[in-house]
Amino acid sequence: MLNNLTDCEDGDGGANPGDGNPKESSPFINSTDTEKGREYDGKNMALFEEEMDTSPMVSSLLSGLANYTNLPQGSREHEEAENNEGGKKKPVQAPRMGTFMGVYLPCLQNIFGVILFLRLTWVVGIAGIMEAFCMVFICCSCTMLTAISMSAIATNGVVPAGGSYYMISRSLGPEFGGAVGLCFYLGTTFAGAMYILGTIEILLAYLFPAMAIFKAEDASGEAAAMLNNMRVYGTCVLTCMATVVFVGVKYVNKFALVFLGCVILSILAIYAGVIKSAFDPPNFPICLLGNRTLSRHGFDVCAKLAWEGNETVTTRLWGLFCSSRFLNATCDEYFTRNNVTEIQGIPGAASGLIKENLWSSYLTKGVIVERRGMPSVGLAEGTPIDMDHPYVFSDMTSYFTLLVGIYFPSVTGIMAGSNRSGDLRDAQKSIPTGTILATLSILPLVGALSPSLPDRTTLSSPPQPPPHPSPSPRPKDPKLK
Repeated sequence: MLNNLTDCEDGDGGANPGDGNPKESSPFINSTDTEKGREYDGKNMALFEEEMDTSPMVSSLLSGLANYTNLPQGSREHEEAENNEGGKKKPVQAPRMGTFMGVYLPCLQNIFGVILFLRLTWVVGIAGIMEAFCMVFICCSCTMLTAISMSAIATNGVVPAGGSYYMISRSLGPEFGGAVGLCFYLGTTFAGAMYILGTIEILLAYLFPAMAIFKAEDASGEAAAMLNNMRVYGTCVLTCMATVVFVGVKYVNKFALVFLGCVILSILAIYAGVIKSAFDPPNFPICLLGNRTLSRHGFDVCAKLAWEGNETVTTRLWGLFCSSRFLNATCDEYFTRNNVTEIQGIPGAASGLIKENLWSSYLTKGVIVERRGMPSVGLAEGTPIDMDHPYVFSDMTSYFTLLVGIYFPSVTGIMAGSNRSGDLRDAQKSIPTGTILATLSILPLVGALSPSLPDRTTLSSPPQPPPHPSPSPRPKDPKLK
C-alpha cells in the first residue's frame, strides 16, 4: 500500500483522473504551466472574478493610474522588440485596462485641447451664450453619431488589436478602411500643426511675451510679427518632437501620467475658477476710450493725464493719440471728445452680464470692438480711422458656420479609446461605454467654463498680455480726463 502511494506521488500513474496526482491542470494547485499561470496574474480566486470587475478595489485603481500609458499595445511591443533584439523574447501580458483608464480618460485627454482653452471664450463672445450652446450641441451631436457607429462595429464581433482603422477595415472592407485611414492620417497631421501653433501662442501671448523674436512697431504689424514668431518657434518645436519620435516613443510614455494629471487639474481648475470668480472676481481691467476698446500694447496707465508730485503730466496713452507729450499738442478728434474709462473684464456672476452676453454680436473685418452701453461722442460719418492707434480691431469677418468650423476640432478626440483596443480587458464593453460617456461629458464641462462671467469686450478681443497696475493715480479733476 505504501509503495502504491509512493508510485502515485512520483506521477507514474497520473494518466487517469482522480489518481491522486497533485500536478493536475489547475491554476491554483502547484501549476507548472507558466503560460496559463500568467493569465491569472493580479486575480484572486475565480469565484470572485465578477465581483472584482464590477466593483474594483482602490488599489486596482491606483495601480492603473501608476501604469497609465499613452502608447497602444503594438507600439510598446515594437519598442521592446527593438531593444531586446537577439535576447529572450518577453511574453505578451494579458490586457488589463478597463473602461475608465483605457477609454474614458484618453478620450478626455484628447478632447480637452488647444481649441477649447484658447478659442472657446472668443467664440462665445462673438456668438453669444445661446448660439454658442447651440453650436456645441451640433458638434457633440456629430461626435455622438460617430461614437454610436463605432460602438456598433465594436459590438459586432471580437475586437482585435489595431485600433479604429483595423476595426473598420475588417468590418466594412478594405475600401472603407483605406478611405477612413487616409482621412484619419491627414486629420492627425493637421491636428499636430494646430497644437504646435496653439502652444506658441500661449507661450508668447500669455506666459513669456518677452521671448518674441519679431516685435511689431505699431498695432497694424502685430499679426505679421506673431506669424513670423510662430514660424520660427514652430520649426524648433517640430524638430524637438521629431527627435523624440526618432529616439523612441517609450521616453514620451514615461510622462504619460504627468500629461494625464495636467488634464485632470485643468478640469478641476475650471470649476474652481467659476466658484472663485462668483465671490471674488479677479482684477483684470479693460481700458476704453469712449466705447472703443484699447489694446494694452504701448501704454501702462489707462488715463490721459497723471499727477507727479504737484505737476500734471501726460501719459504714454496721450503720446499715442497726440503729436507730442505736451498739453498743447494736437490730438486725435475722437480722443479729445471722449473720456478714458477703466472697467473690469471679469466682473463675476453677480454683475448681471448674463443678459448682455446672451445674443450674438458678429463683426466684420477691420471694425473696432466696442462696449455696449458706454457713452461715446461719435465723429462725422465717413471720418477715417487711423489703424495705428491702439484700438482692438476685429481681425476677421465672423459668422455662425465659421465659428462651428473653428470649434469643431475640439470634439474630435474620441478615437483615442478605440486605438487602445489591444490593451482593453473587454473591448466590446469598454469602447462603447467610455467613448459615449466622454462625448456626453463635453457639455457640462464646457458649461462650467461660464462664458457669461467675463465682459463681452474681453471675450471678443484678441489675446492681450496681462495688464500692469497703474503706477500713479488718475486725476480727480474731470477736465483732466
